[in-house]
Amino acid sequence: MDGGVDQADAGVESVHGEGSHTSAGIESELDSLRAQIAEKDKEIAELKDKYLRTLADSENARKRIRQQSEESIRIQRENILRDLLPIIDNLERALAAARDGNDARTIVDGVEMTVRALIDFLRAQGVTPLQSVGQAFDPNRHEAVDHVASQVHPPNTVVDEFHRGYLIGDRTLRPARVSVAKESGTDSGKRNGGENDASDIESD
Repeated sequence: MDGGVDQADAGVESVHGEGSHTSAGIESELDSLRAQIAEKDKEIAELKDKYLRTLADSENARKRIRQQSEESIRIQRENILRDLLPIIDNLERALAAARDGNDARTIVDGVEMTVRALIDFLRAQGVTPLQSVGQAFDPNRHEAVDHVASQVHPPNTVVDEFHRGYLIGDRTLRPARVSVAKESGTDSGKRNGGENDASDIESD
């Protein structure tokens, strides 16, 4: 009987021993998982901090670029306006000369000087007057408001200018308003073969 009891006690102790080892293993694995989670949380926090810093730096860069752009536009605008002031001075002098009863030549000279100053100002901004009279009609640079019979100019040639056109670089800033020659002795504005000339098309 005592032998049987001893064997039973040994079996119970063996079961308890195995249970202790299993609990310890689980606890160790949980500790490892907790450590990994803590490490990942730390990495996430660091990445979030880097992201927020990068976002702040990007926003600050955008603000600096915007401020620099606005400052550059302001300076350019002031320079343009400053260059206009001498032209106003010339106009005021021409008006003063007219009020003082000076001769017409003096007034005309003052106005011509002002016009030259304006043209020089426009050239400095890349704007040049367009020479149209005697040139072939170009719908990209000319606006035909009339067409006239001419024995002097070939058909489709600009013969008169109502207001001057201007270019900025190679682009048209404002087209010239012009009259264009058509074939002499025709009222229909048609060329051989029934084709409209450019002035007729523009007028339509």
